[in-house]
Amino acid sequence: MTRTLTDRLPSPFDADALVETFADWAFTEQGLSLYPAQDEALLELVTGSNVILSTPTGSGKSLVAIAAHAISLARGERTFYTAPIKALVSEKFFALIEVFGADNVGMLTGDAAVNETAPIICCTAEILANIALRSGRGADVGSVVMDEFHYYADPDRGWAWQVPLIELPQAQFLLMSATLGDVSFFRDDLTRRTGRATAVITSAQRPVPLYFRYALTPLHETIAELLATHEAPVYVVHFTQASAVERAQALMSVNVSSKQDKQAIADLIGGFRFTAGFGKTLSRLVRHGIGVHHAGMLPRYRRLVETLAQAGLLKVICGTDTLGVGINVPIRTVLFTALSKYDGVRTRGLRAREFHQIAGRAGRAGYDTVGTVVAQAPEHEVENAKALAKAGDDPRRRRRVVRKQPPEGFVGWSEKSYERLQNAQPEPLTSHFVVTHAMLLNVISRPGDPFAAMRHLLEDNHEPRERQRRHIRRAIAIYRALRTAGVVEEFPDPDAEGRRVRIVGDLQLDFALNQPLSPFALAAIELLDRASPDYPMDVVSVVEATLDDPRAVLYAQQNKARGEAVAAMKAEGIEYEERMVLLEDVIYPKPLEELLDAALETYRRGHPWVEDARLSPKSVVRDMFTRSMTFAEYVSHYQLARSEGLVLRYLADAYRALRQTVPDEAKTEELADVIEWLGELVRQVDSSLLDEWEALAAGAGAGEQAHPPALDEGPAGVTRNTRAFRVLVRNAMFRRVELAALNRWDALSELDAEAGWDAAAWRAALEPYFAEHGRDDSAIGTGPNARGPHLVTISEEPERWLVRQVFDDPAGDHDWAISAEVDLAASDEGGAPVVWVTTVEPLGGH
Repeated sequence: MTRTLTDRLPSPFDADALVETFADWAFTEQGLSLYPAQDEALLELVTGSNVILSTPTGSGKSLVAIAAHAISLARGERTFYTAPIKALVSEKFFALIEVFGADNVGMLTGDAAVNETAPIICCTAEILANIALRSGRGADVGSVVMDEFHYYADPDRGWAWQVPLIELPQAQFLLMSATLGDVSFFRDDLTRRTGRATAVITSAQRPVPLYFRYALTPLHETIAELLATHEAPVYVVHFTQASAVERAQALMSVNVSSKQDKQAIADLIGGFRFTAGFGKTLSRLVRHGIGVHHAGMLPRYRRLVETLAQAGLLKVICGTDTLGVGINVPIRTVLFTALSKYDGVRTRGLRAREFHQIAGRAGRAGYDTVGTVVAQAPEHEVENAKALAKAGDDPRRRRRVVRKQPPEGFVGWSEKSYERLQNAQPEPLTSHFVVTHAMLLNVISRPGDPFAAMRHLLEDNHEPRERQRRHIRRAIAIYRALRTAGVVEEFPDPDAEGRRVRIVGDLQLDFALNQPLSPFALAAIELLDRASPDYPMDVVSVVEATLDDPRAVLYAQQNKARGEAVAAMKAEGIEYEERMVLLEDVIYPKPLEELLDAALETYRRGHPWVEDARLSPKSVVRDMFTRSMTFAEYVSHYQLARSEGLVLRYLADAYRALRQTVPDEAKTEELADVIEWLGELVRQVDSSLLDEWEALAAGAGAGEQAHPPALDEGPAGVTRNTRAFRVLVRNAMFRRVELAALNRWDALSELDAEAGWDAAAWRAALEPYFAEHGRDDSAIGTGPNARGPHLVTISEEPERWLVRQVFDDPAGDHDWAISAEVDLAASDEGGAPVVWVTTVEPLGGH
């Protein structure tokens, strides 16, 4: 049995022995000798000091974090590791299991918990913040490791990095980031609050030094030169996903990799399944030695690119700054295509923190002896340099060169601004404290006097006094609303735990705080008519209204709706000016908007803590289901190939919310079918989004958790989940009904031409039907009754299913149907039903 670091820790605790043990473990098990900064941090931690560690990327901060956990474990204290994103929390969870053993490591993400009583807990910053609010100095927290601490300055989430510093004075803190800037405020503040000395350990000296260049050649020439001078792998940084993909495709004309590398790539990829759309594009790119990496990609595609990069097989990776947050990918050269970015409000120059966070990815210890950072000059500057070079040294010819000017409104940069960024310290971290209903409820649930606790939180945070006064006024208003609504009540004498205020009744506090509108969703579902054929989709719409907006999808839906509306208005002869006015009212679909808005208004009167939560009716799951589309068809329909990762994450969130929120007694057979369908759809596209969560939700122990699947491990066959597969088959059949109703012979041909059903065949087969039932929009029904299970029959055989989908005709005769075979083996291989249409004719063939 392999010995973990836990097995080596001295007992009882001995500082000198622990330092020696840890250094020996790092060398013998990890092959690492401690750098001076690591050694200094270890000594400070073992003597009880707080540590603020601000050292460059690749300088081994993760090893210091392991030392902090080991020290707490040896002392018998509980330690928490926090990170800004769930993916990093999960990655650290698995990594720490390898070091300390499964029994000693747990994880809390908000979706689920595993081994939550373990002495080492990996969690998001918000989870620890809520623990700190609920328990304060009474929390079972001996030490805290806060990774990527620069998120303290995030306008939306920074409060979660600040609250533990205020509310956990008993804890020892390790704050880590490559881009902290001046931290003297945090040093003094931590020392005052915890009574511990606070060591600031900084180092500008990187284990792998960086070499900076400014490129005046065209971008494709810059990349070619880097490849020729063996400075690959090159990470080409773009600030939009579209430009990253376009650049990668443009590089296909360059011979990036050798034949040997291409063969190695093919071998490593093996049977990895690339789905339609962007998957096919990525397959061509990576086999050529070119990667793409951005947040809109499916997680398994990003993992593939990271795996190929770690194997040294990708020479160029075009992406956004997603590699700037903690992912360990060996990059020798970082190439900035620009030094300005659009931040959602305006285009501005890169800040020093942003620049250093990305540039720091160049040159990785253990891979490189030097890293390179290249900034690409603006296009007009490149062209001017080229023209001046052509003029040579002749002063008269150089004076005659007409210099190209930057485009109007261009936010530019130059070699001088590039040099300033290299030498600039990251900007000071600024406080972004907030007061919410959830915060007050957390503090009120804490033992002791909540007024004193809240006063401390509001008057001793890091905000300037003027903002503190605003927070105090807001807290008073929230408390009065809670008391007026009867959610909390005061009583004259403190109870046994010192409380003078208590929460009235069972508010499902954990439930409400993790998903603020989940209790409202439960109440809203009770308003729906279970006998209605729309009930399953209405429940889906209630849950969707409580989820965060997938903005790219909603924007695409609105664009599609407006395009169709313009076409219809043009056909009606509506003039341009009137069309533009009418288009303002065309937005993405918002099912049940009026019902939900009215219900929430009523709900708030008795549950004021949801005042901070925003209801957002939308239709993504519902839209996909009622259109009977597969994931690939939906992405193609709305042209979302560059955002398919966002689409899938939203669908996974919807599936989890439906599973968690809707009580069993509210799940009709039809709704249960929809939930099964959605889970299987997500799993077949990218099982990593659900497999781990479902294992955790089932309560499996940490020791039973497997590592993330290898690249060649696809999801289980789609036919394995019979219930979900039946829904997928029904949707595939109904998709053909909908296309027939719209006379979309071209789309039907795309589905069935291989089976002999091209556009002409479909049109000819349905001509007698339309002659009998008319040709208007109601000739073939497509509503809830038309897609009901009573119009579909499925006969299950070992190797195939036989399916018949009956048309919902206006007369209600139900005498026409589509018949088909479903190839089960091919369906498992493709991850979706493979349907072969056999007949489209009246029942009985007459």
